[in-house]
Amino acid sequence: MSRNRPKKRDLAAEAFGEGMRLVKANPALAAVEFDVCRQENCVLAPREGLVRVCSSATLHIHPDRLADPAAWAWALAHAILHLGFGHVPAAKGERVQPDACDLAARCVVVNRFLLGFTIGRTPEGLPASYPDGDEEQLAARWRRDGIPAVYERCGTAGDEPDLRLVEWHGWYGQPPDHQLAFATALTRTVSAAMDMAGGRRDSLADEPARQRPWQRALSWFIASYPLLAGIAAGIKLVADAELARAHGISVAAVNAEAGEIYINPLSVFEDEEWRFVLAHEMLHAALRHSDRCGTRDPYLFNIACDYVINGWLKEMDVGTMPEGLLYDAQLAGLSAEEVYDRLAGDLRRMRRLSTPRGKGVGDILGAPLCPPGDYVDLDEFYRRGLYQGLDLHQRQERGFLPGGLVEEIRALSHPPLPWDAQLARWFDEFVPRPEPVRTYARPARRQASTPDIPRAGRYFPPEEIARCTFGVVLDTSGSMNRVLLGKALGAIASYAEARDVPAARVVFCDAAPHDAGYVPVTEIAGRVRVHGRGGTVLQPGIDLLHRADDFPPGAPILVITDGWCDVLRVRREHAYLIPQGARLPFSARGPVFRVS
Repeated sequence: MSRNRPKKRDLAAEAFGEGMRLVKANPALAAVEFDVCRQENCVLAPREGLVRVCSSATLHIHPDRLADPAAWAWALAHAILHLGFGHVPAAKGERVQPDACDLAARCVVVNRFLLGFTIGRTPEGLPASYPDGDEEQLAARWRRDGIPAVYERCGTAGDEPDLRLVEWHGWYGQPPDHQLAFATALTRTVSAAMDMAGGRRDSLADEPARQRPWQRALSWFIASYPLLAGIAAGIKLVADAELARAHGISVAAVNAEAGEIYINPLSVFEDEEWRFVLAHEMLHAALRHSDRCGTRDPYLFNIACDYVINGWLKEMDVGTMPEGLLYDAQLAGLSAEEVYDRLAGDLRRMRRLSTPRGKGVGDILGAPLCPPGDYVDLDEFYRRGLYQGLDLHQRQERGFLPGGLVEEIRALSHPPLPWDAQLARWFDEFVPRPEPVRTYARPARRQASTPDIPRAGRYFPPEEIARCTFGVVLDTSGSMNRVLLGKALGAIASYAEARDVPAARVVFCDAAPHDAGYVPVTEIAGRVRVHGRGGTVLQPGIDLLHRADDFPPGAPILVITDGWCDVLRVRREHAYLIPQGARLPFSARGPVFRVS
């Protein structure tokens, strides 16, 4: 009597199937279409190793090779990445196989990617790190210097090449572009991961259709619009109807300091309109319009920026501009400051114009509406995001950009030194510029050319010149760095000269003060002889300026020190210049500029 014997388990097939399941679970790898060949008589199956990939998008597997699922997953991912990286492109006609340097370089690039894109388990014996450079650079280097022994066997077919180019025999159409498919899937995966990290979706499995329209719009920027992708990845959307109602936000507003865009979820727009709105707010933040306002009317400057931004977005064809936003073709090519000057003559009409926040209010906010969190250096974040986005946009040839927008982005990428910019603002605020006086007692220089027409000349009265000055208390102790002195005095001289300040009152301090009197600003950095190299006592120098009869009572004082000084009491407007990383031994009441 015969018995039904149980079928023998195919352990190799089970392990391979589990490894394939691990690979398919990764959405980026699963987007690359391929076939699997495990036939007994397959001539392309590797005699050693696990898998070889060919340009017909087929993974050739040895049918009896036994390995654990994690090893299979890594080997399959390696082969699929060869397809995704364009190492085995499909093409018609006779194919020329890559040489040993090309093969090693392509495997090194794939393995380097897998170090941070973990799939399965890396086989033992492979290097823990790989050299920088793309496939062409590595192959050219190794043709010149030889392939290092550690990188000769980095593939999945043992001593044999793990990829092979074959002729594509498609019946119609063009060969498939596996590289484009992988890049698109990888971008989609990264976008989903960024959305998940930013709280815009609960898991990677969430479908875009389940997202709100403004969330889909932000995801579109991250995945498909490189110019603003970096900004969009770091911006947080706050969609709260009660918050919007309390602060009068009709559609949207932005706060650059908080890195937040506030959305009114009750606003109904199409996806294309939300793209326009979000791009509008992101450009407000990235171009630092809130800081550029200065002493201008904030709302009117907001209106001017809206005209400029909306013009750029229409020119770039980003989304669809919602009805009611500001646009005027006659203002094309003008900067926000130029548009402001044109609008300043009709303030009554301007008050009736609308921003995305609403009529009569600006959408550039000065303080966060939500509790503050941990922020990074905002200037660096917005500057880096825009500049890298511009570079990526141009390298990918994504289309033309308005010249004014490119000019502003490039200007942001070369900002002044922080201490330098702060010192300039301090001069603008507290050091007055001398105002000339017109009088017919002093004929103008053009009087000789028109003797029949009296022309008033301009001159600076002595009292006006004396009023426009400032004091410098300079620490000349032995601990002071000459580099700090050079930078600080050079900056002071250049700013004072730019503001037509004729002279500054300079006091050198070490163990005792030395009054240098009024020194022409052109001589502060060059021909001033620094006295003393003793200890550091600055208060007598401060008191000397307080008591000086010829020093105006409203003139500010700039103290330059390395921080190793006594406690100072300054009874007028003042500021400190100290080295980066130094600290004052007291709580400063005036601004502290740290020289880098």
